Amino acid sequence: MSPASPPGIVKRSVSIAGHRTSISLEPEFWDALQALARARGVSVQALVGAVDAQRAGRNLSSAIRVHVLLACQDGTRDRTA
Repeated sequence: MSPASPPGIVKRSVSIAGHRTSISLEPEFWDALQALARARGVSVQALVGAVDAQRAGRNLSSAIRVHVLLACQDGTRDRTA
């Protein structure tokens, strides 16, 4: 039996490159990841696969959080500067 996720963490399974893996994120990061995938016209699974391919050894959940954060920062920068 696996231990329960910490409070405020949601664990979901996705398939990446043909294998299943679990990802634990806060609900706010899941929401942001889903919105980012929709905005890019890809599935969450495809976006997670792209993050996985570029994470350079970083923990996948952490890499997803950083990816979402950078995407949010890119979206809030003043593009006229």
